[in-house]
Amino acid sequence: MTIDRHIADVRKTTFVLPAIGQNGGLRFLLSILPGVGLTFGIALVALMVQRLSGIAALSPLIVAIVLGMAIRNTAGPIAIARPGIAFSLRRVLRFAIVLLGMQLTIWQVMEIGPTGFAIVVATLVCSFVFIKAAGRALGVERKLTELIAAGTSICGASAVIATNTVTRAPEEDVAYAIACVTVFGSIAMLLLPVLAPMLDLAPNLYGLWAGATIHEVAQVVAAAFQGGEVAGQFGTVAKLSRVMLLAPLILALGFMQMRRARGGPQDGPGVPVPWFVFGFIAMMLVNSVVSVPANLHSGIVTATSFLLAAALAAMGLETDIGKLRAKGIRPLALGAIGTVFITGFGLTLILSLMSVSYTHLTLPTTPYV
Repeated sequence: MTIDRHIADVRKTTFVLPAIGQNGGLRFLLSILPGVGLTFGIALVALMVQRLSGIAALSPLIVAIVLGMAIRNTAGPIAIARPGIAFSLRRVLRFAIVLLGMQLTIWQVMEIGPTGFAIVVATLVCSFVFIKAAGRALGVERKLTELIAAGTSICGASAVIATNTVTRAPEEDVAYAIACVTVFGSIAMLLLPVLAPMLDLAPNLYGLWAGATIHEVAQVVAAAFQGGEVAGQFGTVAKLSRVMLLAPLILALGFMQMRRARGGPQDGPGVPVPWFVFGFIAMMLVNSVVSVPANLHSGIVTATSFLLAAALAAMGLETDIGKLRAKGIRPLALGAIGTVFITGFGLTLILSLMSVSYTHLTLPTTPYV
C-alpha cells in the first residue's frame, strides 16, 4: 500500500484541515499520536544504538528502517498507528529535508575548487543516467531504478527517501533501494582505503575520490580519514557538495514527472510539486550567510537525523518483507553495477582531469546525514 493511499485514508477517516481551530484539530492530533509516538520511539532507539555501538559508519536511518520492518513483519500492521505513520512518512520527512539544508553552505563548493566540483557534478550526473539506462536493460521497474540511482549517485538513504517524494514508489521499493545503497556503500567504504595505496593516489585525490563516489556521508568520513587528515577534509567537503545537488535533482525529477503525467491518463493523482526543496535551498543560503551558534547548529544536526530516522521507521512499518522478496535479484544486481560504475568513473575523471594540488582546506562541521 502506498504512502498516498495512507494519506487519503487519514483524510477520509480522521480530520479536515479547515477544522484545526475547532474540535477537528484535537481529533487530528489524537489520531496521529499513536503512530507518531511509535515512529519517534523507534528513531530514539536507533540513535541510541548508533551511539552506543561506537561505529560511526552505522547509520541510525538504517537501524530505524530495520526496526520498523521487524515490528511490521512480526506484529503485522498496527491499525491505530496508521494515521501517525502516514504523517511521519510525509510531513515529518519533508520538514527533515528542509532542516538538512542547515548542514550545508555554498562556500563548501569553493573549497574543492571549480575542477573538483566539476568532477563531483559529472560523476553524479553520469552515474544517475547510467544506472537509469542499466535498470531499463535489466528490466528493473522504473521507480525502483530511480531510487537506486539517486541513492548511489547522491547520498544514500537520505537521497532515496527524498527522491521518493516525487517518484512515489511503493514502500518495498524504498526499502530495497536503501538496502542496496547501504550494502554496496559499505563495501566501497572498506575497499577504497585498500585500493588507494595500490593506485598511488595523493591524499587530496583519494579524499576527492571517496567523497565523489561512496554513498553515505558517514561511509565517506570513515573511508576518507583512513587516508589521513587531508584526505578526510577533501572527502568530507566533496561529499557535502554532492548532498547539495539533492535539491536540483528532485526538482528535475519532479519536472519530468509532470511532463510524463501530462502525456498519460489524467484520472490518477496529480504529481506533487516538491515545494519543500525550496525550503532546503533557503536553509542552505541562511547557513551560508548567517553565523549560527555552534550549540544551535549541533542541535539542528541531531534533530535532522532524528526526524529522518522517524521517517525511515515509518517506512519500515509499512514494508512487507514478502513483497520485498518478490522484487528478485535484478535490482540488487543494478545496485552492484551502479556502485562499480560510479567508483570507476569517478576515479577515471580524477586521474585524467585533476592536476591542481589543494593544500589549504579547513574541515567544515561534519554532520551525520
